[in-house]
This record gives sequence, structure tokens and C-alpha cells, in this order.
Amino acid sequence: MFSLFGLLGDYYYFIIPVQVIIIIHALKTGRRQWLYLLIFLPLVGALVYLVMEIWPEISRGTFKANLQRYFFPKQKIKEWERKVRISDSVTNKLGLANAYAEQGEYHKAIELAKDCLKGFYVDDPAIHLQLARYYFNNKNYKESLIHFDTLNAINKNRFGVMEDDLIYVRAQEGSGLAEIAEEGYKRVIRIHHSLEARYYYGLFLKTQSRKSEARDQFQTIREEIKLLPRYLRRRYGQWSRRALKEMLSLK
Repeated sequence: MFSLFGLLGDYYYFIIPVQVIIIIHALKTGRRQWLYLLIFLPLVGALVYLVMEIWPEISRGTFKANLQRYFFPKQKIKEWERKVRISDSVTNKLGLANAYAEQGEYHKAIELAKDCLKGFYVDDPAIHLQLARYYFNNKNYKESLIHFDTLNAINKNRFGVMEDDLIYVRAQEGSGLAEIAEEGYKRVIRIHHSLEARYYYGLFLKTQSRKSEARDQFQTIREEIKLLPRYLRRRYGQWSRRALKEMLSLK
């Protein structure tokens, strides 16, 4: 009997800290939809969370980087600052700029990246792309478009990934180019079949007071995600949840 109580006590002292760590992880990484399950079904919720959220990050090799980003946010900045002090090379300055950007310090990232854009690197597409991203995330949409347009001239209007193509369109919207942005949203959705792009197109339509069309976009997201394999439903589930939230707000 006493050994049973001792075992339960050991379990209690183990599971509670683990539970707290997992809840903090969910909060830090923006996974608030898990909180109800984690709080009211602690052991089951923790196990499901580990399988659904942590294990995929471990499999993709992103867990360590994400852990450092959310729990030790200044460590990466300090590492790159040390490298820049040793050698202020373009590589080191861009690494530091990226570390700043990961923590939302876009003004510092912009200054560092701009300082690299000279001499041999004045037309470097990678630097222009980083600046376009930093300016966009800092809500400097017109400046973002300047670097995107420079990048397009260099790369002949080809984006390497869908995310940059979508950011370009959203920067057009942010700059007041509504008609051009709408065509851009339609193009990205058509080419990439992106739920994320469809979500932001729905938001665009909502801001244009075209609520019925916006609702159609959000409803399409809810329907299309059901057709995806399970691992893709997990990966893109946030867009379905966000779409549902927007649909409810339109009623």
C-alpha cells in the first residue's frame, strides 16, 4: 500500500512539471487550441500533444531551432553578435539580421541587411529578398515592394517559394493596390492551391465589404482541408481554424 502511494507520489512530481512545460510550449508557439485538452485531460492531452505537435518537429529537424527561438530567444542573437565582432562579413551580418528578425526586431534586421547591399552584393537577390520580407513584417509595404520588384527584375518574375509570392501580393494590398492584389491572390491560389493564400484572399474580400465572397473562400478552406491526407491536415489545420473563426465573425 505504502509503495503504491509512493509510486503515485513519484508520478505526481514527474507529470506536473512535464505538464507545465508542455502548456508553456503551447502558449509560446501559438498553439492555444490545445490548452483545453492539456488542462482538463493532462496525461492524455500531453501524450496527444507530443505525438501531434512535438514529434513532427523532431522528424523535420526543426525542434531544436524552435525550442531555442521560443525559450531562449536571445541566445541566437548573442551567438551572431559574437561572430560579427570577430568578423563583420556579409554572411555574419545577414545571420545576425535573421536572428533579429526571428525575435521581431525588424528595424535592426533591416539596417544590417541594408548595410550588406553594396559593392559586389548590390544586386544580390538573396539580400533583396530578405529586405523585402523584413520590410513587410515591419509593415513597411511600399519599401517591401521596392525590393520585391528589384528581385523580380533579377529573377525574371520567378519566386522560389509560394510564401514569398504571397507576401508580395499582401504587400501590394498593404500599399493600396487593391485591384492588382486581387489578381495576385487569384493567381497564387490557382498556381499553388494554397489554403493560406485563400485565407488571406478571404480577409482581403472582407476588408472590401464583400462578405458573401469572403465567406465562400473560408468555406472552401473548410471543405478542401478534409480532402487532404492526415499529415497535411495537421500541417495546414491552422488555416481551417482561422477560416472558421472568420466565418463566425461574418454572421
